[in-house]
Amino acid sequence: MKKIMVTGALGQIGTELVIKLRGLYGAENVVATDIRKNESVAVTSGPFEILDVTDGKRMFEIAKKYKIDTIMHLAAMLSAVAEAKPLVAWNINMGGLVNALETSRELGLQMFTPSSIGSFGPSTPKDGTPQVTIQRPTTMYGVNKVSGELLCDYYFTKFGVDTRGVRFPGLISYMAPPGGGTTDYAVEIYYDAVEKGRYNSFIDKGTYMDMMYMPDALQAIVQLMEADAGLLKHRNAYNITAMSIEPEEIAREIRRHIPDFQLDYAVDPVRQSIAESWPNSIDDTAAREDWGFKPDYNLEKMTEDMLEKIELKIAQKRKMVQ
Repeated sequence: MKKIMVTGALGQIGTELVIKLRGLYGAENVVATDIRKNESVAVTSGPFEILDVTDGKRMFEIAKKYKIDTIMHLAAMLSAVAEAKPLVAWNINMGGLVNALETSRELGLQMFTPSSIGSFGPSTPKDGTPQVTIQRPTTMYGVNKVSGELLCDYYFTKFGVDTRGVRFPGLISYMAPPGGGTTDYAVEIYYDAVEKGRYNSFIDKGTYMDMMYMPDALQAIVQLMEADAGLLKHRNAYNITAMSIEPEEIAREIRRHIPDFQLDYAVDPVRQSIAESWPNSIDDTAAREDWGFKPDYNLEKMTEDMLEKIELKIAQKRKMVQ
C-alpha cells in the first residue's frame, strides 16, 4: 500500500487530490501538508502536518516520520502572482522543488510534480504544440516550470529518483478557489454565472488556451504514477489536455443552462500578455500512447457538472447561514 505525502494540499489541485488518494489508498496512508491549516476535508479526513516547503529539514522529517514512499509536490506560486513577486516565486517554486527532490533522493521515494503549459513561450509553435519543442517562456512562472522539468530529469538520470510529471493546462474546479493563475477566468465565469448572471472576463475574447476539468487531472496523476516506469519516454513533462477553448465558447455553453447569462470584458494586460505567450492548443499524443491518458470531460459535460455542483454548494452555504 502506498504511503503518500502531498505538499500544497490546500491549493486548487491538492484539496481534491488528497480526497481522491485517501479514497484509493486509505485515509491513514495520505499525509496532507500545507503552510496553513483550515477545516477543510483535506485537513480533517486524515493525517495533516504544517509544512513550509522551503524548509527542507522539516519536509524530510515528515516523510521519515510517516514512512512515506511517494511525494506529490504541488506547492507553488502561480503565474499571475509570480509575475508580481518574481524573486519570492523563484524561492518558493524552485526551493521547494529542490527540497522535495532531495528528500526523495535521500529516502528513495517516487515523486510527482506538475509542470504547465506556462513552460512554453512566444516562440513555441502555437497550434498543436508538440511534446518536444522550443521552450523559452517570458514569465517567472514559466522559467520555474522549465527549470523544474530539467531538474527532475537530472535527478532521474543522475540519482535514479523516480520522478514523473505532466504539463497541466488550465484546471477548472468547483471545490477550491483559484489561486492567482492566468486561466482562473474559466473557474470564475461559472461562479459568477450562477451567483450574478454575468461575468467580466480579464482574458479577451478569442484567446484560446488548453483547459481540463479537475476529475480528469486527478485521474491523470494517479494513472501516471501507477504506470510501468519502462513505458515512460517523457517522464517529467507529458503534455495533457482535454479542450482548447476561449471565453465566448464557455459563455455559449453556459447559456444553454442560464439563457440570460451576460459576458463582458475588463481585460487585465498582465494576464492577457501571459495568455498570449502560451499555446492555443497542445498535442498530447505521447501521454495517450505511453500510459493511456484519456480525458472523460469535454466542454459540454464539464459545464453541466460545474453549474450543478456550484448551485448545490451555494444552496448548502445558505442553509448553514440560516
